[in-house]
Amino acid sequence: MSDETEKAGVAGYMQRAKQQALANVEQVTEGTAARTLPEGKLFEIAQSIGDRQLEELNVADTTCGYCAVGCRFDLYSDGEEILAARPTTEENAPVNGISTCVKGKFGYDFINSDDRLTSPLVRENGEFRTATWDEALDRVAEGLDEIRSEHGGEALSVIASSKATNEENYLMGKFAQQVLGTNSVDNCNRLCHSSTVTGLARTYGYGAASVSIEDLESTDCYLLTGSNTTEAHPVIGTRIKQNVRDGADLVVFDPREVQIAEYATQYSRVTPGYDAVWINGITRHIVNEGLYDEAFVDERTTGFEDVKESVQAFTPERVEETTGVPPEEIESAAETIAEADTCVFGWTLGLTEHSHGTENVMAMANLAAVTGNLGKPGAGVSPFRGQNNVQGGGGDMGPLPDNFPGYQDIADDQIRAKFEDSWDCDISPEYGYYTTQMFLEADKGNVRGMYIIGENSALSEPGVNHAEKILSELDFLVVQDLFVTETAKFADIVLPACSFVEKTGTFTNTDRTVQMVKQVMEPKGDSRPDWQILQDLANRMGYEWDYDSTAEIMEEVNSLTPLYGGITHERVDSEGGLQWPCWDEDHPGTKRLYTEEFNTDDGNAHLQSVGFSEPAETPDEEYPFTLTTGRVLYQYHTGTMTHREEGIMQYTPSDFVEIHPQTAASHGIETGDQVRIESRRGEITVPAQVTDRVGHDAVFAPIHFAESAVNRLTDEEHLDPSAATPEFKVSAVRISPTEGESTPVTTDEQRPEEAGTMGGD
Repeated sequence: MSDETEKAGVAGYMQRAKQQALANVEQVTEGTAARTLPEGKLFEIAQSIGDRQLEELNVADTTCGYCAVGCRFDLYSDGEEILAARPTTEENAPVNGISTCVKGKFGYDFINSDDRLTSPLVRENGEFRTATWDEALDRVAEGLDEIRSEHGGEALSVIASSKATNEENYLMGKFAQQVLGTNSVDNCNRLCHSSTVTGLARTYGYGAASVSIEDLESTDCYLLTGSNTTEAHPVIGTRIKQNVRDGADLVVFDPREVQIAEYATQYSRVTPGYDAVWINGITRHIVNEGLYDEAFVDERTTGFEDVKESVQAFTPERVEETTGVPPEEIESAAETIAEADTCVFGWTLGLTEHSHGTENVMAMANLAAVTGNLGKPGAGVSPFRGQNNVQGGGGDMGPLPDNFPGYQDIADDQIRAKFEDSWDCDISPEYGYYTTQMFLEADKGNVRGMYIIGENSALSEPGVNHAEKILSELDFLVVQDLFVTETAKFADIVLPACSFVEKTGTFTNTDRTVQMVKQVMEPKGDSRPDWQILQDLANRMGYEWDYDSTAEIMEEVNSLTPLYGGITHERVDSEGGLQWPCWDEDHPGTKRLYTEEFNTDDGNAHLQSVGFSEPAETPDEEYPFTLTTGRVLYQYHTGTMTHREEGIMQYTPSDFVEIHPQTAASHGIETGDQVRIESRRGEITVPAQVTDRVGHDAVFAPIHFAESAVNRLTDEEHLDPSAATPEFKVSAVRISPTEGESTPVTTDEQRPEEAGTMGGD
């Protein structure tokens, strides 16, 4: 069989196993065996040879490197490629059991992609050339030190990686503050769930999910909003669908009729950008009708009277006028939630990626509290995290401009002194720049150099045109990644990092479970784990880091971070995962937060009044439609990994725009036609998908392709004032058909309904 027709991945492994079985049948030619042996006997021979071959493979139980559900499974490698992903035991997979999604099962071709970065690159005369590690790291050290010496450490910033391990993200924060002398270190959490962290921390004390996956499986009711659960978090989506099938209520509020809405007890379409309005409307009905949990409110909350007063402004008439949700749907949702014994409140970026995302989250936190749905089995708040380690690496480990690991405030003198003593350095009490602020401050000359690790800012930042301008104008840019990404193309130095299958450490998933990541194959070429690169670089810049392993780094983490005080590699490995807070090595971890008290000074939930707010940009005559963005099942973020998966690319080969049939007809647009989408910041052209999943006045586009770069349309200036989250979910746009060939678009109806999971339904 030629290389062109040889299958890849698991299919290729099965194909090769069959060929090997035939080739090894003693004294029987391949043709004779195929013609004469019964299929059952042939299978037995293949199985016996396959078992012997399995003994020669590298096998490691590990945690998935895609979304933050935290699925675990065994990976099989022959040392050159990943051959298969197989479910591990239920005990070793507390989150997913035997389920995985299509990406976790098959998405490994990127590891051996022809364009995998395997040697350092340095820019000379405008072009990249390969370099040794010594040369590349010397250049990085010199470039960073030059800016630090001339302009101070504040002129440097670090963007950390939610793809990397906890241990590596801890070192990214330490490197910024100790080695570079800057607090301007941040990560992609700023672009997604930082408003969740801020909103929940203000009300409950912890900016994380209060529940475990088992609560999601057993609750009597769900309120989901801004979450395309079955596509973005397929295994969680399966758990929810199974529970709904068994009798749980599911209430969905969303601008799009996402697939999970097909299973809903109630689906309500909302106008994008006004989530706090309908949430306050639900809270108002519950309070005014006496449906709230009076005992819980009296005993475990403060601020109820202020919230009770503030929600009176959100009458059914005002809610309908603003959000499009009829009064009877607000009333129905309120009574379903209030009458359920337990309810889980789940959301993702549709609630948070707004210029008032923190207010949206606080409104949701108020609703969960007044109904008493906290601190008991089957009840709580569950923000579903997107990247595999955004909970741990993006938050818990403290690569943040305002917090040390464990959400310890940089401005607190005692806490800062603890880290200064451990790290032997002085640290400023002033907060650094958030991610999007780094780009805005670079425009003013206040940031002159960036070190970007595992983040494709040239596509993920709002206002891509502005981000590209900044990246091209920086005095010095270092990018550390698996590929020469759209961001790396602007770099002075590119350093080759390892994927999660090539290193060992821990990830923390969406329900706070810390799990092991185990190396199953050697790094490709001269690529290195992020922690080793950082250590070599720190030592070149005058420090003496001498970590022998990521286990040793975790020991330093738990010595400084109370939330992780009892978490070690040995415990995580032997116990199959630990949920923080885990205060010491005798502590079992915490499956459910707030069972006795909240993480506040008085132990109560601090309810927050939330008033009326609206998007920074609303539709008008010139730009009459609202664009909202999101994910699809068969792609992942900016496509760095999934675009290199041939099978996955067959399902969603490009971005597209969803347009309501009446809107499409009025513009002369049919499915597959090329459509120009324009905002005040830029324009893109993508094929149309005509569908009633969206409303008449809204359009939807995914975020996954550099060719379309939907963030050319989004706004980099209007940020949430508390969390600095951009308003990705609302942009005023106009649409028009363009000349060009019609492009086939895979519609949702054509996709296998359960392609997101295997073995779990």
